[in-house]
Amino acid sequence: MESINFNERNYKSMNPSTNPTDPNAPKQTALVTGASRGIGRCVALDLAATGRHVCVNYVRNEAAARETLSAIEEAGGSGEIIPFDVADQAQSEAAVKAILEKHGKIEILVNNAGIADDMLMVRMKPETWQRVLDTNLTGFYNVTRLVVKNMIRKQFGRIVNITSTSGQMGQAGQINYSAAKAGLIGATKALSREVSSRNITVNAVSPGFIETEMTEKLPLEKIVETIPMKRAGTPREVASAVTFFCSDQASYITGQILGVNGGIV
Repeated sequence: MESINFNERNYKSMNPSTNPTDPNAPKQTALVTGASRGIGRCVALDLAATGRHVCVNYVRNEAAARETLSAIEEAGGSGEIIPFDVADQAQSEAAVKAILEKHGKIEILVNNAGIADDMLMVRMKPETWQRVLDTNLTGFYNVTRLVVKNMIRKQFGRIVNITSTSGQMGQAGQINYSAAKAGLIGATKALSREVSSRNITVNAVSPGFIETEMTEKLPLEKIVETIPMKRAGTPREVASAVTFFCSDQASYITGQILGVNGGIV
C-alpha cells in the first residue's frame, strides 16, 4: 500500500502536469476549500504546480494551512490563506468578496471541504444529521452561488466538487454523509446544465477509500479486500483527477462524475 507521507517540497517534480494556460497570461485564481490537509492539500499543491494562484481555505487548523502554503511557495508556486467556514453563509460571502476584490476573478473552484460524523440512523441525533449536511452540501451552495456569478460575467470557469463513493452506493452508518454526497452529485449535474453555455464546466471527482486522516481510524486491512485493486488510494491520485478537470484537455467535459476508487464502484 502506497504511503501518503510524501515529500511535499518535491511535489512539483512528482507531477509532470504542465500549465494548460498561456504562460504569458495572468495566473488563474483557484479557491480550494478544506485545503489544509489530505485531499484538499494535494489539490492545492497540484493546482499551484500547474501555475495557478491558490487560495487555501481552512476553518480550524491554521498551522496545517500554513504548512500547505509553505509547501506551495517552496515549490515555486503562489498562494494565500483564506480562513472561513463554508457552512456559514456570512463567512462564505465575506471571503469570496475579499478574493474577488483582490484578484477580480476566481477561475477555478474546488469544493472539497467536508466532514463525517458516522452513526446508525436509529441513533443519529438531528444535530449530527444537520452538521454534516451543512458542511458537505450547503457549504457547496454557500460558496458556489457567489463564485459562479463572477464566472458567468467572465465567461469562463472550472468547478470541481469532491463527492464520494458513499454518495453513489451508500454506506451503512453514514446516512448523513451519503445523503450529502449524493446531493452533491445531483447538484453537479444540474449546475452543469445551467452554466455550460457560459464556458463553465462543472464536474465531480468521487474518491473511494483514500488514505487520509478521515479514514485512518477505519479497518483498512479489511476494507482493502473489498477493493478490486487491493489497496487504498492516495490524495495525490485524487488531486490528479481534479487538475485534469481544470485543464484545457477537459474543456468539453461537464456534468460528469469521475470515480477514483480502485474499481469498487
